Amino acid sequence: MFSKPVPADSLYLAWAAAVFPLAAFGIIMIFLRRLPKAAAGVSLSAIAVSLVCAVCLLARHWHLEMPLESTVQWMASSDFEIPVGVLIDGLSLLMLVIVSGIAFLVQLYSIGYMAGDPGYARYFGFMSLFAWAMTSLVLAPNILQLFIFWELVGLSSYLLIGFWYEKLSASQAGKKAFVMTRAGDTLFFCGWLILLVWGGTVSILDLNHSAHSLSQAMVTASALLVFGGIAGKSAQFPLMTWLPDAMEGPAPVSALLHSATMVAAGVFLLGRLFPFFSQSDAAMTVCLFIGFVSMLLSATMAMVSRDIKQVWAYSTVSQLGFMIMALGAGGYAAGIFHLTTHAGFKALLFLCAGMLIHACETNDMFEIGQAGGRRMKLTVLCMTIGALALSGIWPFSGFFSKEEIMAALAAANSPVWYIGGLAGVFLTAYYSFRLIFVILLPGSTKAHGPGSQSGPEHARAVMHAVLVILAVITLVMGFFAESLQNLLTGQGVNAPGVHGPFPAKVVSPVLAIAGIVVAWLEFGRKDSARIGFAGRISPVARLFGQRWYLDHAYGWLVGRILDRGIAEGCQQNENRVIEKILHTVAGSVTACGRAAAGWHRAMIQSKLMVVFAVVFGLTLILLAA
Repeated sequence: MFSKPVPADSLYLAWAAAVFPLAAFGIIMIFLRRLPKAAAGVSLSAIAVSLVCAVCLLARHWHLEMPLESTVQWMASSDFEIPVGVLIDGLSLLMLVIVSGIAFLVQLYSIGYMAGDPGYARYFGFMSLFAWAMTSLVLAPNILQLFIFWELVGLSSYLLIGFWYEKLSASQAGKKAFVMTRAGDTLFFCGWLILLVWGGTVSILDLNHSAHSLSQAMVTASALLVFGGIAGKSAQFPLMTWLPDAMEGPAPVSALLHSATMVAAGVFLLGRLFPFFSQSDAAMTVCLFIGFVSMLLSATMAMVSRDIKQVWAYSTVSQLGFMIMALGAGGYAAGIFHLTTHAGFKALLFLCAGMLIHACETNDMFEIGQAGGRRMKLTVLCMTIGALALSGIWPFSGFFSKEEIMAALAAANSPVWYIGGLAGVFLTAYYSFRLIFVILLPGSTKAHGPGSQSGPEHARAVMHAVLVILAVITLVMGFFAESLQNLLTGQGVNAPGVHGPFPAKVVSPVLAIAGIVVAWLEFGRKDSARIGFAGRISPVARLFGQRWYLDHAYGWLVGRILDRGIAEGCQQNENRVIEKILHTVAGSVTACGRAAAGWHRAMIQSKLMVVFAVVFGLTLILLAA
């Protein structure tokens, strides 16, 4: 027995948390498209109900020791059944609070940020659709149900990324995200089909507890295929280039996607199937390697980018790489805890970026600094708090979760992963405070300050309140590390945490501080050249700026393999095989027709000759008589 039934009142709370955003989406899209304020009110009320339900579930089941599951039959074929229902455990409880909490704050912020936009009602409708898909995903008890909402998350992400569809760049960014994530989802689909055919079940709990009954090769093959979907959704190597382009959507959308929902869904799935993945050392090593490569590559990209939103986007890919490395090294609680802290400070960073972009009317961090972005004191203060957490500086939340990850990497079977993690810590602090110093210490500023922000005064006050709430969460979240670990592992309140050796605890913070110091020397110090150490080497700067030419590689592959390879092959097959066969058949039919026609004419002429001869003979006989 792997679970117990969900109590009736908890079941109602779980269904309400998922269904209310769906109802809001339907009401907005059908009845409120021309009533933007009403649409915003309905959407915000629905996600507020979801948040209250999530908090109530977390409070009631804080000391949950065994998962709770309730299902009903959905489809059946012979003796095989596919259920639909709800799974409640530490991971789903935590994710439900994260998703609904961040979604509520982002929607509250959006009231002011999106004010005056012609698609205001449509925006909140898509936000509700996204919230429904994500909350339903984290509650799914089987892979089929999870996969359905996994795809709905992708659909709603596409709608939000390409929200300003009248811009070509936004439309292309949405399509790029949709296509690249679908590539990973195809692998995910094949992986769970293997589990269905050979394992005979789609239940997540059954798979996690009975993976040892499958052959090692089967577990490895299916785990790697499922990880393809994780890599696509969480923008990991090699499917990582869509995420920076997804910044074409509104800033609140970026905050939502990068903090608690779409990209975090991949890490959530790896955590959900962690016992299953743990049965395969090869699969765990692949997770470590992909996370390692993604973390370092995206960190180097952030070092040279000038776009404030893209810097935080590259940072998201890098931090997701950290999470996947932690899970691959066996640090389940460390990876999920970093997902939790990251949700708070990354939402804070993106929303602060949105305030600066709105005020200064540019995404370029150097231009924001020159325009006097530092005069927005509350916004810059909150963004600095987020950057400190991202860099892993005590006492901010990122320090605690990153130390757990470094402890897990230090305990791994190879020092390569730990050394790579240390490099990531240094680079994270460096590019984060490169951005902060460029805005805070621009050298010279324009006479006027940043432009006025859109929206009424009370709306801007709400936006600032959201920033303050997220900043407070970022400041205090780390002190709940042990409690959250107990929730995730289902242990008692005295369960020990993951602790690394003392040198490992010292080296990581020292490197983070070193990264900040180097950033200050290059961008903050008076009369500094304001060129990074990577920017001084043109080929390296070009390599990082071109995203390691990954997009060029994809373009080459599409051009050579799809266009010149598959497409030209199909064209040659059509010209040389299909059309040749058709021409041959047509020619044969024509020749046969002509032959038959000629033979038919010959028969008519012969009969006429016979008739003529008979008539002529009879005429002669009659005349002779």
